[in-house]
Amino acid sequence: MNILHVAALQMRSGQDPAANLRAFEDLVREAASKGAAYVQSPEMTGVLVRSREALMERIHDEADDPLVLKASALARELSLFVHLGSTAIALPEGKVANRAFLFGPDGGRIATYDKIHMFDVNLDNGESWRESATYAAGGESVVVDLPFGRMGLAICYDLRFPQLFQAQALAGAQLLTVPSAFTRQTGEAHWHVLIRARAIENGAWLVAAAQGGLHEDGRKTYGHSLIVDPWGRIVAEAQGDEPGVVYAKIDLRASQEARRKVPNLKNAQDFTVNEVKSFAGVATP
Repeated sequence: MNILHVAALQMRSGQDPAANLRAFEDLVREAASKGAAYVQSPEMTGVLVRSREALMERIHDEADDPLVLKASALARELSLFVHLGSTAIALPEGKVANRAFLFGPDGGRIATYDKIHMFDVNLDNGESWRESATYAAGGESVVVDLPFGRMGLAICYDLRFPQLFQAQALAGAQLLTVPSAFTRQTGEAHWHVLIRARAIENGAWLVAAAQGGLHEDGRKTYGHSLIVDPWGRIVAEAQGDEPGVVYAKIDLRASQEARRKVPNLKNAQDFTVNEVKSFAGVATP
């Protein structure tokens, strides 16, 4: 199965997990009705809330999380692959995982992935984020063998670390995934170019479902969910930040063709960095 009908769900998750679950289910059902075989939701599908205390009041461990259970049930009922882009999962000792889930058409859990790179930044518009204060960083990249090909899992800020995606491509991933909740400021500046760059560098399809709009906790996310081909062309995009679904039929053989044309993954060479020290503009040994 080389041709795959994929759907990226654009959402505006808020502080009410039950409302977010209903929105997720409605979009998954809409995608399935249009023939999607693989559906991806954004980062933090289950709840978006800035306060750590409020977050802890709203989340569950993996076995009891209603959204995780619903994603599994929908995958089974609708006979499709459901990629829950991520949701907050309670861990022991007060920490939280930013965890993605992939379910197969039988409803079985195929894989999970915990976001590796924490968004600890100070933006020049006054926004400040410290994900590491609440979330436990993952330590393992995940590549999954599926009937239609090999897929790599990542989440949002991971996008800025090209070595992660190169490692997945070298492990055979033809499809890369980046469910996200990009801030509006960083999205306007970098979203399209980073998504396209990761696809081009690795000769891989890339699906990026996104959060979009003004959320209940005051944050603004960029939207513009994307599906990009291995040549870096945008084949589907949500035009703006409104909730909805974007679709594309993708041919995973295009990954092999892109890598044949530009075999940069094969051509990479090991190297060292020579740090040349200088004083007053004059190189010194």
